Amino acid sequence: MEQKINLTHNSENLSCNPPIGRSRLLARVILPLALISLPLQATAPLEPTHSEPIAKVNFAQAWQTVLNVSNTLQAKQQQVNRALAKQDAGKSLNYPSIDLTGSYTHLEKPIELDLRDLNPLAAIDPAQLPPALGQAIGAIPGSLFVTPFTEQDVFRSSLQAMWPIYTGGKITAAQGIQAAQVVEQEQQLALSQRDLFSQLVERYYGVAVTAALTETQYQLVESLTLHADHAKKLEQQGQIAKVERLNAQVALENAKVNWTSAKRQHEMTQIALASMLNQRQVQPASSLFTLQQQPTLSRFNQLTITTHPALKLLEAKEVQANGLVDLEKGGYYPTVFLYGNYTLYKDDSLFSQIEPDWMVGVGVKVPLLSRDGHSGKVQAAKSALLQARHTKAQTQQDLSLLVEQQYRQMMQALEEINALNTSLALAQENLKLRELAFNQGLSTSIDRVDAELKLAAVKTQQLGAKYRYIQTYAKLMAVSGQIDEFINRTNMQMTHQEPTHASQ
Repeated sequence: MEQKINLTHNSENLSCNPPIGRSRLLARVILPLALISLPLQATAPLEPTHSEPIAKVNFAQAWQTVLNVSNTLQAKQQQVNRALAKQDAGKSLNYPSIDLTGSYTHLEKPIELDLRDLNPLAAIDPAQLPPALGQAIGAIPGSLFVTPFTEQDVFRSSLQAMWPIYTGGKITAAQGIQAAQVVEQEQQLALSQRDLFSQLVERYYGVAVTAALTETQYQLVESLTLHADHAKKLEQQGQIAKVERLNAQVALENAKVNWTSAKRQHEMTQIALASMLNQRQVQPASSLFTLQQQPTLSRFNQLTITTHPALKLLEAKEVQANGLVDLEKGGYYPTVFLYGNYTLYKDDSLFSQIEPDWMVGVGVKVPLLSRDGHSGKVQAAKSALLQARHTKAQTQQDLSLLVEQQYRQMMQALEEINALNTSLALAQENLKLRELAFNQGLSTSIDRVDAELKLAAVKTQQLGAKYRYIQTYAKLMAVSGQIDEFINRTNMQMTHQEPTHASQ
């Protein structure tokens, strides 16, 4: 959900003669209100309950509330937690693995040894032996010559351990990639925070702007109401024509329509802000402000290039690409590991009796030919590394351009604010003169209404300039990582309420 508040900022000079047409002046007053757009979510907003007190929050409180209730930030935080959990899991790659194994094996036949198959019995020909000895050997049962080593059904259970002590750098590379993924997700969270900060500034101060616009339109209605009443009395006295009184009445009705529209727009901005803060009703306590001394462009550039999360995110991407290169290269190196086995259960066969209960050793695995395509993967990893570097360089250029554009827009808005101070004084003086001339019959109602509309137009333009100033200043502070400094300035503005800082 986004909120856009666009205000016209025509800074043309006002003059008493010749007067500007009413159609142009009405456009200068109505257009800013018509351009205020607040796209809201499709869900029905909470209806304000007038019996409930409206909570007043300063900007610092509003920002803290956003940090606490934003589902977007909570989702990003869970991504960070997920990356941290994976990093913690990667530490186990340094440890050995121990497995409990059990097996049942059915052999075709038991493993047996027949002594008659061994020398010297195998080489003896019974026919060559003396008859008595040959008869004695022949009388011995054949089973006595057979020694069973195993049963036909074999049951075994053991503990097996394996500990890689050298993997060609693959474990270190994998852990480095996981650490860089944590940094990446943390920077994604920081980017989301800055985006929400800019959105909050638009909505928070949008309420202040629309409230001031509503007040301006209300003052216009009050002034034109007095003028219409005065014109009616002058018509009754025969001092002005009926058309002069009708002109005053039409101007009043148009002002009422604009006032109603301004009130509706103010309600919409309040709903949008309350929705962002997850509250029913919110009333901003911090007002628009400008700085006496403007920050320098060079400082914004320096802080942006050194602290912006997008650049740190791309640095993390570069680290991951480097780790991927090392990981793929590690596939060419041998793996050295320690292994061991401890028998927990075995049968009562002869083989089990002579087999040792435990054993340990060192093993080496050398890749000679594999189907993994390591060479292609290494080239792909190198391409990813170059991509990350080029993207980072382009992002630096884009950020520098963004900072310069926002800074120039901020200074332009400040210049417009200062220039409109003179226009405001002129419009106020012009209204006094036109009102005096109308009361004395030296000026028409059209001139009086035009002067009133000129004053409202200047006030609207100045509000628009102040809103654009605070928007661009907030964006500069966000992009350069100075959100806390911006909040401190809003607190100082509330504490001191310096006329040169705070909007009146």
